[in-house]
Amino acid sequence: MEEPWEWGANDTKLPVHLAVRASGDLVYLGTGSVTQAGTVLRPGADEHVLTDCTLRLASRLSKPDLDRVRPPLPPADLPSLEWLGQMNGDRAGALEGFITGWYPAASETVELPPARVAPLDLPDGVGQFYRLAQHRPRCLGVQNRVLPLSKLQTDPMGEMLVFGEENQRGFFWSLLWTLDGPDADPTVWFRQYDEPPIAELEPLSGFLIQFSLYEASMGADYVALCDQVTEQQLDRLTEGLLPVPLRPSCAAFPTRFYVAPGLVLHVSAERGDAGFSVWAGATHRAALAPLGGTLLKWIRFDG
Repeated sequence: MEEPWEWGANDTKLPVHLAVRASGDLVYLGTGSVTQAGTVLRPGADEHVLTDCTLRLASRLSKPDLDRVRPPLPPADLPSLEWLGQMNGDRAGALEGFITGWYPAASETVELPPARVAPLDLPDGVGQFYRLAQHRPRCLGVQNRVLPLSKLQTDPMGEMLVFGEENQRGFFWSLLWTLDGPDADPTVWFRQYDEPPIAELEPLSGFLIQFSLYEASMGADYVALCDQVTEQQLDRLTEGLLPVPLRPSCAAFPTRFYVAPGLVLHVSAERGDAGFSVWAGATHRAALAPLGGTLLKWIRFDG
């Protein structure tokens, strides 16, 4: 067995020549550079050994070359968009349709946390969300999160029920709590810890759909992301997608959503005149393929 390659201090500055074996042939891809590398300490020796690395090609591959070294895969059981037709009349049904279509149910052999009796009378939308999360816990969030039922809390004044938070706790979402109990579809309040609260444009029923779309795209196995996208580029990018008929989410960074089978794309305006930031997540690599026809400088593209 060959000795593992030892990762030296100067190796990151050297050009790396890349080739891929495809159908028995060795296809040269050109040079590239290391963008990320992992090492482990070799047992019994004071030296680190390379275990994995991510490389970036110096030049873009043509579409035929890309298809040759990474053949396109046919789509398999992409989630449907039936839920989108319920948006204007049955948002609870739309939420359930999206979550159950996007996330596989946890195996019955997996031990799930028992359902708990909430300490407070929750709005129907929150209760439904927790029921869905019992068998699909990833819908609670992978970037930001809806707090587990056992972690719900009121603010120090006892006026707001805090139910969601940003991943670094820079902001949170809450509902106004009254002695008469919650409204059927209450306003969601966004608050950064040093700022006064701001009302989300959509009530709870719309907010939970937007939260679910955002987290689904952020936690997807296949991702495409780009920044500094112009309005014209954005129009071309989304012309084959369907807009989600909700007002922009997130008071601090207004975000719109577009969908296709197995694909969620969210668009946020960047600060100043820097254009738009685009993030797409998909359940299958083939679902990203329609985005590849737009000439953008992708930061990452898994399609």
